[in-house]
Amino acid sequence: MSLDLGHGTTAVLGGSAARGRVGASRARSLVVCGVPALLALVLGLWGLRRQGAIWRDEAATWEVARRSIPEIWHLVGQVDVVHWLYYLLVHTVFEVFGASLAALRLPSVLGLVVAVAATAATGRRLGGPLAGLAAGLVLALLPVMQRYAQEGRSFALVAAGVAVATWLLVGAVYPAGTTAARDGRRWRGAWGWRWGAYAAVVLVTALLNWLSLFAWAAHGVTVVLARRHGRRPLLSRWLTTAVVIVPGTLPLILASRPQASQVAWIPPASAASLLGVTAMLAVGLVCARIPRRAPEEPSPVPVGLPLLAVPQLGLLLASLLVEPLYVDRYVLFTYIGLSLLVGSTVAWAVRAVPAYGRARGREWGRVRGGALLAGVMAVAFLALLPLEVGLRTWASRTDDVRVAAHKVAELARPGDGVVFLPDQRRDAALVTPGAFRGLDDVALAESPVASGTLYGVEAAPERIRAAMLAHRRIVVVSDADDKSAGSAPFPPSPRDLVKRAVLDRHFTATGVAETGGRRVTVYERAR
Repeated sequence: MSLDLGHGTTAVLGGSAARGRVGASRARSLVVCGVPALLALVLGLWGLRRQGAIWRDEAATWEVARRSIPEIWHLVGQVDVVHWLYYLLVHTVFEVFGASLAALRLPSVLGLVVAVAATAATGRRLGGPLAGLAAGLVLALLPVMQRYAQEGRSFALVAAGVAVATWLLVGAVYPAGTTAARDGRRWRGAWGWRWGAYAAVVLVTALLNWLSLFAWAAHGVTVVLARRHGRRPLLSRWLTTAVVIVPGTLPLILASRPQASQVAWIPPASAASLLGVTAMLAVGLVCARIPRRAPEEPSPVPVGLPLLAVPQLGLLLASLLVEPLYVDRYVLFTYIGLSLLVGSTVAWAVRAVPAYGRARGREWGRVRGGALLAGVMAVAFLALLPLEVGLRTWASRTDDVRVAAHKVAELARPGDGVVFLPDQRRDAALVTPGAFRGLDDVALAESPVASGTLYGVEAAPERIRAAMLAHRRIVVVSDADDKSAGSAPFPPSPRDLVKRAVLDRHFTATGVAETGGRRVTVYERAR
């Protein structure tokens, strides 16, 4: 190697230029990831309390997370084992910050922030800074993502895990720059930490919800497609991650099988669900046809399209062949794939439009792509604003547990009996016990904590009947559409049939109020 002064000076200047390029690249990365993440944080905190409303699924998290760790373990041994890690997480948050609606939902808000930042970083690697910025902004603006960013359930955190895992996978499959992609040392370095980190993130995400393993399968398709396009052999490396993921998740999957009755409420996939999935796939396929960079450069298509299609189609297929399981929030993370595809298409458009104008000498051809992207996203936000405002009201969810409890406190008298139809509506008393103080839960035989259940264990039908007849007044808490008469997707329990029969035969309704998606009815004993 030559050591003359000229080469040395050039090397120093070249090193300074290289450091400048690295600094500029880091600044761009900060903007690409930071702007969408900041937008996601603002949207997540906006209206977070939702006027104090808490709906039935969040009520389960609220009630379980306030139990002690041994009590949580007792519960998940019988029900909700699929949520054990999430319950422990929220329990820890409550221990540190206190139990509040903000503390309940803040993990989901932060989950969306991480998902958006990781999606933007992935889009940047696959399509450039503008594509990454657009992908992150699209994910942040999707109303469905804003909804689950403000719920005390695990879905936004699962999406965050899938987004980070996708970013790690893309970094291993497509190391930065095409030259680096051919550099064997970089490939060995990628194996040294990226694949290990990828396996760990996939495992933790699956422990939050093992249906996220559909994303792992989608990543396998990405690896196969990358291999077909001349990338180095990667399939064996992806398969090796199964050594960590399969043993780590199999016990959870096996433990959840005896608790399958918990998803018995899920109906077969409806025509609306099938139409929605078809529309999403159609949008993804159209975006996949948009011209990309040079063929040898990374593309969002082999990453985004499998992540969109495999989980959706996989869950639909499982619903058809095994049992009904399709609920869109179970595969919320597929919107990451959709955002990568739509984001790259938007980026292509905001580059192509000014280029078209410049080619024809138009004044609007001078508009920069970033400014045009900001305008497009602003228009999208304003168009979605009515829906986004609606998501921050209780009416956007099935019900409001607390407002129903307050109505009970208003209508009931000390010593009245209280009956829940079905027993899951006991969540109102568990979340707001003060509203039920002085009332007799006539059907309850063993409390939720003592029985290790979500809603407690009710007495035998004969004992329920005797306890109800011992009261002159009974307050009944039910759904607004009152499924206790048999309109539910599965038959009412013998206990619920007895409750309804006693009320119909021996009591008369003297007052009723429907509020927050619940019905509170006062019954008095017929003379």
